[in-house]
Amino acid sequence: MNRTVTATLLALIPAMLGAQVQQGASTVVPQPATKLPLKHAAEPTSAEISAKDLMTRLYIFADDSMQGREAGTIGNVKGTDYIASEVKRFGLEPAGDNGTYFQTIPFKTRSTDSTSTLIAGGESLAYGTEWGGSGLQSVASSDLAVVYGGNLGDTASLIAPANARGKFVVLALPSGPTMFQAFRNASRVGTSGAAAIAVIVPPMILPFATRPAQFLDDRPEGAPVTPPTIFVTEQGAAKLFATPIAQLKSGEAGKSANLDLKIQIAPTPYPARNVVAILPGSDAKLKGEYVAIGGHNDHVGFNHAPVDHDSLRIFNHIVRPGGAENQGAQATAEQQAEVNKELAAWRGAHPNTARPDSIFNGADDDGSGSVSALEIAQKMASLEGAARPKRSILFVWHVGEEKGLLGSTYFTDHPTVPRDSIVAQLNMDMVGRGDSWDMTGLTKDGKEIHGNKDYLQLVGSRRLSTELGDLIEKVNTEDHHGFVFDYSIDANNHPANIYCRSDHYEYARYGIPITFFTTGGHSDYHQVSDEPEYIDYDHMARVDKLVEDVALHVANLDHRVVVDHPKPDPHGACKQ
Repeated sequence: MNRTVTATLLALIPAMLGAQVQQGASTVVPQPATKLPLKHAAEPTSAEISAKDLMTRLYIFADDSMQGREAGTIGNVKGTDYIASEVKRFGLEPAGDNGTYFQTIPFKTRSTDSTSTLIAGGESLAYGTEWGGSGLQSVASSDLAVVYGGNLGDTASLIAPANARGKFVVLALPSGPTMFQAFRNASRVGTSGAAAIAVIVPPMILPFATRPAQFLDDRPEGAPVTPPTIFVTEQGAAKLFATPIAQLKSGEAGKSANLDLKIQIAPTPYPARNVVAILPGSDAKLKGEYVAIGGHNDHVGFNHAPVDHDSLRIFNHIVRPGGAENQGAQATAEQQAEVNKELAAWRGAHPNTARPDSIFNGADDDGSGSVSALEIAQKMASLEGAARPKRSILFVWHVGEEKGLLGSTYFTDHPTVPRDSIVAQLNMDMVGRGDSWDMTGLTKDGKEIHGNKDYLQLVGSRRLSTELGDLIEKVNTEDHHGFVFDYSIDANNHPANIYCRSDHYEYARYGIPITFFTTGGHSDYHQVSDEPEYIDYDHMARVDKLVEDVALHVANLDHRVVVDHPKPDPHGACKQ
């Protein structure tokens, strides 16, 4: 699952910002001893959805050899090759580019030359310590009028578009959990005709603002270019104004600025690819319509700073139960004592077994969704006669979800089947956990949620179609799947904003009914400890059977799932 909420600006925001999210006191449920092996020999898979098959698939897909499957790397190419080889084996039809199973997205890397300059009132800001920049093209502008645009956490304070046009607009960020959502408003100001946007950020952000970043280069020829985004520290911002930053009011003029931002753009070393395959429907009249099933094929790669896997996992479970969602959280004295106790017990029971680890395997995020889609595909491909779905089933393994939903954005903007022929999309992202020792999330008012043997989160199931949400409840009950659905993460204005953070939303923005199936978060989220040995394969198989059953019911309806709620603006900002 993607921790960011926009594709452009937030690609630069690091996990450190997770420390800004306020968390209540954690109720730690002890983890049981791990019974599964670090490695598992592959076995032949069968047509039936089973824990055994899922285990075989995930140990392949989330193996160290995949190097964390980051989009645009050889590891992701290996992962998508595996998916394509499997769906070809099942007999699914290719639905990518030029008769292949792959849809390659225009994925590129942009970097900023450190010789770029920003001068205000004749005084230079130090690049990398007082400011950093990002954009889609180089910009050289002199005598820019600097204006304070207000606080992004208070939309009433924001500068009017007419007053921003052609100017260097400086914006403050709110603190706390609204910080992420506030970046959306920065993007909106950017489309108003500002010459450049500067966002005041903590100093720790600048190294991430200045490092190379990937983006989807999908602008129509001749389309207006989004103004560059500048990140400035308070120290740097102080050079832009005569008035102290804390005393600035929206619309207040600053000093004249000269900006020379040097941007370099190049393709990624390896292609970033959606994998797209179709199981044709059995009904001649309905086979031109599709029920889409998806997961994302990428994760976040690896780094060059190995950590001790087991001690990190113990620390995170006690101190950071949401994994990267709690990045930066520090242990209390009581928590540290518990960490020390658990670590001493582990080392005593496992002497000389230190495991340096630098690969983010992404077993749950989203190896679980990817192999679940494969398992469902093999099951559906085995169906014959009247058992075969009437509508076609469209399987899409999206790339670049972790970069800002890039693969699903590109697919829904450039679908390989008519967009209006997709009647629903069922998304699986992180469906491999949900146990009682996992903190699966927080309610809207900050209370911890823990899983159980029948746990499953649903997001968005009734946001466009009441009928789809009701159908899922009916299938779960009448076909005896036995799940207890948790809708608390789907609450309007929930600060986690999950509805906007995985690939389903890119379908929903076009008015396609969706449901996001997930077993929620845990302390291994976006950590090197998200590995196949910690997955609950029996639980995941149950989720897959439910999703397959729901897909068959939707595919066999005598009508399209009814959309009875307003459709969003497909090019507007997502708001849960």
